[in-house]
Amino acid sequence: MKIAVEGCAHGELENIYDTIKFLEEKEGFKVDLLLCCGDFQSSRNEEDLHCMAVPPKYYNICSFYKYFNGEKTAPILTIFIGGNHEASNYLQELPYGGWVAPNIYYLGYAGVINIAGVRIGGLSGIYKGKDYLKGHFEFSPYNEYTKRSVYHIRNLEVFRLKQLSEPLNIFLSHDWPSGVWDYGNKEQLIRFKPFFEEDMNSGQLGSKPTEELLNVLKPEYWFSAHLHCKFAALIPHSCGKVTKFLALDKCLPKRRFLQIVDIPHNSNLKTEINYDLEWLTILRITNHLLSVKNINNYMPGPNGNERWCFTPTEEEKSCTLLSFGDNLQVLNNFEKTAEGYSGQKNFNRKINQPKAVSNPQTVLFCNRLLIDDPLNTILKLDLSASKVFEGATDVSVGDETFIDETDISLNSPLQKKIILNLPQPVSETVVFEDSSQQEREQNENEDSSKVTQDAINEGNEDTGVETRDDSETSLSKKFKRRNASIYQSDDGIR
Repeated sequence: MKIAVEGCAHGELENIYDTIKFLEEKEGFKVDLLLCCGDFQSSRNEEDLHCMAVPPKYYNICSFYKYFNGEKTAPILTIFIGGNHEASNYLQELPYGGWVAPNIYYLGYAGVINIAGVRIGGLSGIYKGKDYLKGHFEFSPYNEYTKRSVYHIRNLEVFRLKQLSEPLNIFLSHDWPSGVWDYGNKEQLIRFKPFFEEDMNSGQLGSKPTEELLNVLKPEYWFSAHLHCKFAALIPHSCGKVTKFLALDKCLPKRRFLQIVDIPHNSNLKTEINYDLEWLTILRITNHLLSVKNINNYMPGPNGNERWCFTPTEEEKSCTLLSFGDNLQVLNNFEKTAEGYSGQKNFNRKINQPKAVSNPQTVLFCNRLLIDDPLNTILKLDLSASKVFEGATDVSVGDETFIDETDISLNSPLQKKIILNLPQPVSETVVFEDSSQQEREQNENEDSSKVTQDAINEGNEDTGVETRDDSETSLSKKFKRRNASIYQSDDGIR
């Protein structure tokens, strides 16, 4: 199976499909599947743009809406995970995955699927320590804090993924697992991104939870994005297995954002998505661990008095299969829950963040599996906009006003309210070893043209520095560079 792997999409869906078409015509092959490693930006309309954690200058509708509206159809089955620049309100409707448009499938907060015998897993979002232990308490409309915390990975999804016992062919994450640079051409990476070295040495580069998953799951391939550069590595495991790691750039001209890889598959099976029985069972038997509270939640461990290993038994898997009628094929049941962009801006209309809604795909999925939808659980609570949280403090952020809710639990007798008033291609063979001298020189030339005083200013704008009081948003680097603050603030780069 020929699989196209893409780094950060940033809404450039048309350009990605056009690049793949160009490669197909040039090389004489057919791509069967497209995998996108985050920052997909499935923005359906202008309201969705206001749910993205980006500066207003990046409120660009791009081209996804054309596929959402049916003006165009995705020419390749497309699978993606979420990053840190997403229309989070839309993705929250599909916590366990689902179709965001015909032939375009989101893996959810975390997920595992099967396509023609290829087992693919993924984890959406990026790591931020202060939110890692919390429940999925966020919902639209967001304030400046929840607009960012909503895409931070949680210990629940990592815990669930660690229960997998059957081999994975591919795993997707947005940010890199910590330490992968030690298994590739680290010197070349530092020459291309000099400011990475200090972050490597201080342990601020990469994600510790995804490093843990890498060591537990040991997939054949691990694809990432986020840091806007191409990097390959071979990670050995004590059992003798090896994971081929590949990170890719964002979709821009003359950037290495796309890679074609050949993965063995079952040619007798159709290239269509099937649920993974082991993953479905894990979701079902760990449903009681789901939390929608803005407080720390801890997963069970071996020293407790409750079950802590949720690797499914054959009996548990049989029960799950029965609930799906022995048919694990994912239904093509895409359904709009909002109006798509008309193709023309309406300058006379005030644009606000939309209210959260349940998605019929998730309702059906949860009913079949007998599990809870985190967003629907929140919506069932009394969060009426006519009530103001007693004792809450209004916080002004630029032209935006919201209620400070960071320490409010959803199970509090006094429930919270949010008030928001918003203002108006290159094809190349993947090599998991040292690159050529010519490529190194090219990287160095590209790097020298980017590291300027203007670049650090642009980097500060791109990250959308948070307005809440958070010492981690301050820049401690002295090196002038575009990607400063990737790990000191919640937002990455664009």
